[in-house]
Amino acid sequence: MFCDLVKGKRVLFITTRNIDYIRNSQEKNLLEKNAESVEFIYSTKHSYPLRLLEIYGNIVIEKVKGLFHKGKIYNCNVVFIGFAPQLVLPVFKIFFRKKSIIIDFFISVYDTMICDRQKFRDGGMVSKICKFFDEITLHFADHIITDTKAQAGFFIEELGAVPGKVETLYLEADEKIYYPRPQVKTGDLKDKFVVLYFGSILPLQGVDVVLDTIRKLKGEEDIFFDIIGPIPESLKKPIQSNVCYTDWLSQEELAERIANADLCLAGHFHGSIAKADRTIPGKAYIYEAMKKEMILGNSSANRELFKEDEMHSFVTMGDSDEMCRLLLEYINKNESEQSKIAY
Repeated sequence: MFCDLVKGKRVLFITTRNIDYIRNSQEKNLLEKNAESVEFIYSTKHSYPLRLLEIYGNIVIEKVKGLFHKGKIYNCNVVFIGFAPQLVLPVFKIFFRKKSIIIDFFISVYDTMICDRQKFRDGGMVSKICKFFDEITLHFADHIITDTKAQAGFFIEELGAVPGKVETLYLEADEKIYYPRPQVKTGDLKDKFVVLYFGSILPLQGVDVVLDTIRKLKGEEDIFFDIIGPIPESLKKPIQSNVCYTDWLSQEELAERIANADLCLAGHFHGSIAKADRTIPGKAYIYEAMKKEMILGNSSANRELFKEDEMHSFVTMGDSDEMCRLLLEYINKNESEQSKIAY
């Protein structure tokens, strides 16, 4: 549907996130495939405030160019605003008069800051401001893209999005980086069942459930946990012989580590944050692209795309005991298969 709206049109793509961000790359490819032309306004600065300032400045410059019948805003038919349209559309709506406006409402400021990360009290002044910017952004848009149907339902019920404007576009992994490849275990890992988890360690991801699982399986020397992501000291990560931690990897290095795992943990695993039930973790798309077996949280969003089969298992969100049981089942199954091969 969104592709039909840009078919043969001149599109201006504005995003506050780096242009190679997984969602931006997906939408950039779709726009370039379907639109007559695509121009961009984004920033490569590492500081988010500086990035916003550069983007705001460029939008103003392009609007001034329009006074002379030129520039990116003047020339486009459609303005497509990617990551965080709440930081662009309420400020510059007047600049986009007579343009069709499409937004990717990938995150809600209210949902993220108040419900998910609980940075401010729900019902307080900051909460009301966050909700206002979400609502006004949805109101100004002609078409709204979400990443799951569960999220779309929340935006409609909680933030007043018009159902007829809303479309769900599932995320996709970059298959130039994430693709199936042979497993190559080396050294001490050759005889281990390797379980991999990676993430940015946001609360809804439920890394505390993963760490609890690792603690409970301390004595299981047949299993090895490969954990990738900046785990804060407050989570008190278990230090034991069957786990290693890596703070950061490039995407290419991450793909190699995923390829060498026997099983991948997708999530989300948090048991009480509502957003965890409405969103599909980006890592699930990556594991799927690499044809890796995975464990997912038993959420409404995950059930939109995945079903229980030999490649996908579900675990009750927030339940590390169930995760332990499931992992031990995988190990037993793996040992049984290995013994059959040896026989």
